[in-house]
Amino acid sequence: MTREEKLQVIHELTAVLAETNTLYLADISGLNAQTTTNLRRACFKADVKLSVVKNTLLAKAMEASDRDFEDLPTVLSGNTSMMTSEVANAPARLIKEFRKKSKERPLLKGALAQGSIYIGDDQLDALVDIKSREELIGEVIGLLQSPAKNVISALQSGGQILSGIVKTLSEK
Repeated sequence: MTREEKLQVIHELTAVLAETNTLYLADISGLNAQTTTNLRRACFKADVKLSVVKNTLLAKAMEASDRDFEDLPTVLSGNTSMMTSEVANAPARLIKEFRKKSKERPLLKGALAQGSIYIGDDQLDALVDIKSREELIGEVIGLLQSPAKNVISALQSGGQILSGIVKTLSEK
């Protein structure tokens, strides 16, 4: 790879890092061709972009970025695949689901999700539990609707009881 090509890749990676709020670094080494193809298909279906990157180029892109990646560049060793998504927990769910079939791989090295840095594979469960923006909005709406639903159901049940009493009295 020539120097110009490396600079171009660094520039492209810097642009990707600036655009995304969700970045997962995983190790997919040891997967055979068929399993890797299945992982790529699963990523496509989940709207997760998967790409294999060179560690040195990604580290330089992180340095050139305006963001603070804290300790995330320290996990850049060995084979590294970069996963980006609009939904913060989509790659974590994908990795966890995919591991049911392929046991240990992909192995989570680190992640940037919703402004927080997660280092190590032991953080996978915490990343799966992160709620997406839509899920949080749905919960807030549900909480706001709950008191109104209780009042309406109380009024409806009270009306049914009252109509039952009136009906019973009229029959006597």
